[in-house]
Amino acid sequence: MKKILIVDGNSILNRAFYGIRALSTRDGMPTNAVYGLFTILSKHISMVSPDYCVVAFDLKAPTFRHNMYDGYKANRKPMPEELAVQLPYAKECVRYMGFELIEKEGYEADDVLGTVSRAFGEEGVHSYLLTGDRDSLQLISDNTTVLLATNKDTVKFDREHFEAEYGITPEQFIDVKALMGDSSDNIPGVAGIGEKTALKLISDFSSLAALYDNYESSTLTASVKNKLASGKESAFMSKTLATIERNAPIEFTFESCEYNGFDKRALCSLFERLEFSALIKKYQLDKVSEGEELVNADEGESEVPSNAKSDIEYKDLAFEEAIGYFKDKKTAISLSDNVLSLYDGATLARVELTADRDTLLSELFSNSEVVCYNSKEIYKRILSTNISSTLAVCHFDIMLGAYVLNSTRKDYGLDRIYLEYVGESLSDTLDHSVAIYRVFESMLPKIDQEGVKHLLYDIEIPLSLVLADMEISGIKVDATGISEYGKELSQIALDLKERIYCAAGEEFNIDSTKQLADILFNKLGLPAQKKTKTGYSTDAETLNKLQSKHPIIEDILDYRQVTKLISTYTEGLLKVCDENSKIHTILNQTGTATGRLSSAEPNLQNIPVRTELGRRFRKYFIASDTESVIIDADYSQIELRLLAAISDDSAMISAFKNGEDIHTSTASKVFGVPAEQVTSELRKRAKAVNFGIVYGIGEHSLSEDLGISRVQAKQYIESYLSGFPYVNDYLINIKKQAREDGYVSTLFGRRRYIAELSASNKNIQHFGERVAMNSPIQGTAADIIKIAMINVYKRFKAEGIEARLILQVHDELLVEAKKNCADVAKKILCEEMEHAASLSVPLDVDVGIGETWYDAKG
Repeated sequence: MKKILIVDGNSILNRAFYGIRALSTRDGMPTNAVYGLFTILSKHISMVSPDYCVVAFDLKAPTFRHNMYDGYKANRKPMPEELAVQLPYAKECVRYMGFELIEKEGYEADDVLGTVSRAFGEEGVHSYLLTGDRDSLQLISDNTTVLLATNKDTVKFDREHFEAEYGITPEQFIDVKALMGDSSDNIPGVAGIGEKTALKLISDFSSLAALYDNYESSTLTASVKNKLASGKESAFMSKTLATIERNAPIEFTFESCEYNGFDKRALCSLFERLEFSALIKKYQLDKVSEGEELVNADEGESEVPSNAKSDIEYKDLAFEEAIGYFKDKKTAISLSDNVLSLYDGATLARVELTADRDTLLSELFSNSEVVCYNSKEIYKRILSTNISSTLAVCHFDIMLGAYVLNSTRKDYGLDRIYLEYVGESLSDTLDHSVAIYRVFESMLPKIDQEGVKHLLYDIEIPLSLVLADMEISGIKVDATGISEYGKELSQIALDLKERIYCAAGEEFNIDSTKQLADILFNKLGLPAQKKTKTGYSTDAETLNKLQSKHPIIEDILDYRQVTKLISTYTEGLLKVCDENSKIHTILNQTGTATGRLSSAEPNLQNIPVRTELGRRFRKYFIASDTESVIIDADYSQIELRLLAAISDDSAMISAFKNGEDIHTSTASKVFGVPAEQVTSELRKRAKAVNFGIVYGIGEHSLSEDLGISRVQAKQYIESYLSGFPYVNDYLINIKKQAREDGYVSTLFGRRRYIAELSASNKNIQHFGERVAMNSPIQGTAADIIKIAMINVYKRFKAEGIEARLILQVHDELLVEAKKNCADVAKKILCEEMEHAASLSVPLDVDVGIGETWYDAKG
């Protein structure tokens, strides 16, 4: 059977951009996305061996879905400038690789995938759809396989694999999407219905139509029935929005899609411009003789089987034998379902894990120097069967090794790391334990050379076990309380909506930028601030500038805040609760360039705190039982303390040592008044300057923040820097050092590479300077709280305290403890946070205990 490879160009290009470290030409033009795109497509051409090749890209013009629903993809951020400049080169690259490029105004790349795969399927050609978007899973059929690019590997989804994973047919998947919605595309779905419930409903009722025909007489709970009733219109609209069009009016021929290999001359010319000398050499693009046929550069260079690159001896061992065989050895391991692979550089063994795998894996970690990829997920697998397990940490984690060597990557997938450190694409036939070992061998000397051994071995690797324990433990919420609060917020939103309609003199869609702009700037005659390609902007920055012009503005801002609280937190939190009303957020160890942890699914680090309506959500984060309490500990002004310590500014150090209020001290210096004469307004302004300086604020931004003139803002900044001269020296010197070295470091040796400093675009350069000023401070704060977390975890274990860490929010730690040991746990938490680092200024911690997060925070 003939085959066609059809690529979702935007999806794969985005993965390449965020997955490949920053690359640029000598004149500063970014190139990493094109480099990654070529690498990914080359790999999949070799994998599929297609007879036809097509790549689809989106166009900027609105699609039929945008015309149907104003909110469609409304939350999507615009393409980063560093990626946008690479798009023309990416399209040039895929053409020279032999792909037919198809775009259609009014339609998305998904629709091209659907239409082309249908047309070729009707002619008996099997389609392979390469994408990172799960929406395309609806296209799976007997003639269509989806190659889903993930952070780790490409997952091959045929009908059998899909049905095994989701428990429904691919044809039913779109009905599931109609119910659960899609936050990335802003498809609403049915409020309160998450993926788990949606899958069960469609599995039980077979389709969305059948569900709505029969749900009222079914045994579903009253709550689910009410949600379905309220969300019926939204569900059917969401299905239309999420359905991929398979009959888009695009023009192509079978002949135009035939794959004839690379145009090596054209690729060579392009890669010379992009300075991809390694790719030119690897694919011999500069060695094309006159009249040579165009061929695939991978032709004759098939993937190397797992045992061809070295003398790998395979041993057939039982698990207990494997424990003994690999004892005291550096052993790379990988887990796939219930199969464990082990490799020590010479011998490969694969063993099947039984039900008591937690005990056996624990023994392996205790007896061998385990080398692995993403140790946290392995720990979670063990802890999920026995959360009280005592585990030894691994010897080396190549994902964390890659992170400490370069924290600016967006993708730490095994295939990306293997490509970077081994210098070739990861073959599907290569056992992952062998791949992990090879990366480890290549990475180890770099860890020494870069001086990040302490960072990796003493902070990141031990922390992964702490995070695994926190994710498995989770944090309990009062689901009923959240639901009731949601009703209260809904009434507030309704009241605000009526006030807005009254002020506008008519009803309109407040969430529509176009309709809102028409009301504000045409009907009410407010001064338009900035214009975009689609009309006048109504973003928060614009509305804030108009607050004094009309009372409707404040109501619109409040309405937006309340509706966001409803959708993101009321509905969002309820969707992700487990059967015990616990939320298990993912604490991503490699998610930021500064070293901070990030939180996802859901993001609990983003629970709003600036308004009382937002803070109230903390009332619904509670202890697991009535015998336990929540303890909250928060570093006080840690970034300003670190600014004092890193800059070695004696005036600022003295203020902290003497226990002075730093904002009052700053106000005294900036405004030239004695401390006792500093008013609350002067302190507020000094606070803005203090935190602004840490983030490299300029006079324009400070004037906007404080509502003062740029001249005044400039004077404030100059007075501040003259009052703290060593801070001024630090800011000047760190920018200079960053330009010379290409990176900045924290006190613990964590580097952040700053490619933006060499960009030709001045705005990008200035961004790089702000990064250089702030990263050593923010990164050191991240290192310190990680050390504190490790030490708190160890103390709780060592002293047998019935307490455990359950959440980290930047400079804040949450612990759940039994009431009978809460005071001891509080003391341990405070001690370990205060003594996590020895600095020239004290680390102060504010600690509280309460029945809820809100009560503990105070």
